[in-house]
Amino acid sequence: MTYRTILTDYFAAAIAAASPRLVLPSALPKDLVKGKTFALAYGKAAAEMALVAAETLAGPVTGLAVTRHGHGVDLSHTGIELIEARHPVPDEYSLLAGNQMLELAATAGPDDRVVFLASGGGSALLCAPANGISLAEKQAMTDALVRSGAPIQDINLVRRHVSRVKGGRLGAVAGARGAELLTFVISDVAGDDPALVASGPSIASTFNPDGALSVLLKAGVDVPDHIVSAIRYNRPTAVADHLVKVIATNGDALAAVESRARADGWNVIDAGKALTGDAATCGKAHALRAQMYARTPGRHLMISGGELTVTNARQYGQGGPNLEYLVGLMSALPQKAKIEALAGDTDGIDGTQDNAGGYLHASWVNQSEALHALNANRTYPFVQRLGGLILTGPTRTNVNDIRLIAIEGVSI
Repeated sequence: MTYRTILTDYFAAAIAAASPRLVLPSALPKDLVKGKTFALAYGKAAAEMALVAAETLAGPVTGLAVTRHGHGVDLSHTGIELIEARHPVPDEYSLLAGNQMLELAATAGPDDRVVFLASGGGSALLCAPANGISLAEKQAMTDALVRSGAPIQDINLVRRHVSRVKGGRLGAVAGARGAELLTFVISDVAGDDPALVASGPSIASTFNPDGALSVLLKAGVDVPDHIVSAIRYNRPTAVADHLVKVIATNGDALAAVESRARADGWNVIDAGKALTGDAATCGKAHALRAQMYARTPGRHLMISGGELTVTNARQYGQGGPNLEYLVGLMSALPQKAKIEALAGDTDGIDGTQDNAGGYLHASWVNQSEALHALNANRTYPFVQRLGGLILTGPTRTNVNDIRLIAIEGVSI
């Protein structure tokens, strides 16, 4: 079995460990409420989470799920409506989902239960701009922030302050008349703070308008006076205390890989479970570490997770953070190195292309060509030409990135 096959199998195991069908049923309540049960789902795992909820919760379930275009499942036999919307920049379907979810949440009464099902990607998919901000303005802000390479936590800080649903605002509406609230989260954020996943529609967060404005200005985004006012006056309403449970994380996915790899005889090296920062820079740093282990006898597997970013992305660039990391790694390795690697996003989408990530062997890569691809932000066509794209299609989960480096150490 080739190392490429092994690494691909390990990546599949990481995705499976975060599957809603695996992690959600045991977390859901088993009792029947007196009134209605609402399931409100948002994010790249939303459709699958909604389906599992409809199949598992006692009694009839009504609700709404919004997910990325192409990431849906058949919910027609359930009481849950499905909307597919754009990511990472919201569209009119994101706006439709935001308005409908607010309207549905407002109908919950004291005998009802509202189950929030949150996963990464929900920040863009569930959209209801704050009063005074148009959809076009919110789209422009989001696009500028993404292109600036701003960390996702900064982008989501802004999103919480320009929204009528995020930062606990949806939860406040749902609980206004005393409904029971429950939140279950598949985490795609470093540190797994549930309030940060999908910008926390059901979970209260700190109101920090100055921080949000600082992020926009740092990214070079023009902020007219009416948007400044909208951000400053968009104070969230308190959300009732309720059960909030994180049911799957990047750490869980990495643990599944580590367990498999150790059983297969690998020396597993933990290179970090919550890495952030520039993808190519991280790849180059990992190349130095990998070469150190290449001088040590045995088979070594360096694993890492978290969410890296592409900085200085050009308008016509192609290639997400996993390919940037992978090409950055290979650009710093000699072609003779017995090192190969896979990097992929567990949601099946690396950036905005059709690939989950990629696989490369050091022997395939000319360093100067790799550096050119990085400088032009054209890692997708570079890896595609080498036959290294990893295509999974939508996985309907999202616990961020998995990076695996296989290192053949010298023989004694």
